[in-house]
Amino acid sequence: MESLGRPLRVGFIGAGKMACAILEGMVLSDQIQATNVLVSAPSDKNLLKFKGCGCMVTHSNEAVVEDCKVVFLATKPHVLPGVLKDISDAVTKEHIIISVAAGITLETLEKVYMFAEALAEGAVKMGMPSDLANKIAAHTLLGAAKMILETGEHPAKLRNDVCTPGGTTIYACHELEKGALRATVMNAVEAGTKRAQDMGKS
Repeated sequence: MESLGRPLRVGFIGAGKMACAILEGMVLSDQIQATNVLVSAPSDKNLLKFKGCGCMVTHSNEAVVEDCKVVFLATKPHVLPGVLKDISDAVTKEHIIISVAAGITLETLEKVYMFAEALAEGAVKMGMPSDLANKIAAHTLLGAAKMILETGEHPAKLRNDVCTPGGTTIYACHELEKGALRATVMNAVEAGTKRAQDMGKS
């Protein structure tokens, strides 16, 4: 597993059973050497066993992202939002961020940025100033994300809650369905995950 002639460094945020299982599989299949792995956790409790296997260890999530281009978020789901907040400033478009708990690949949150851009451009098309459109798009996504995290409700229920019969939201949702938004996003997640898997095999 190499990048530009140099060994590719892989990172793990989280040092529990999930990280152990993934790392063991990668090492046994000769995909990577333990010496090219950096693992972070808030305490030394689990880090010691990784250090004993030859991995590098740290208490800093940001250090993992800054040093590794492929990062596994091997954390429990309720910890994930805080981890993403910690590392957001360090992630670049070259990173492949894999959420083990969520089972998805988050490539720089690039898909979210593209959706925010499309929302803002739609508003600009309808006459809204660009700066204001970008801010409203960002706050809309932020508000939606907070609702999912704070209520624990399924996104489909939250969407139904805001769709007034015959109102503007359901009309807009109809257009998104005609454009196969959900299928397209699901395909993008699948493509990103498969690419990450292929890179892990190379």
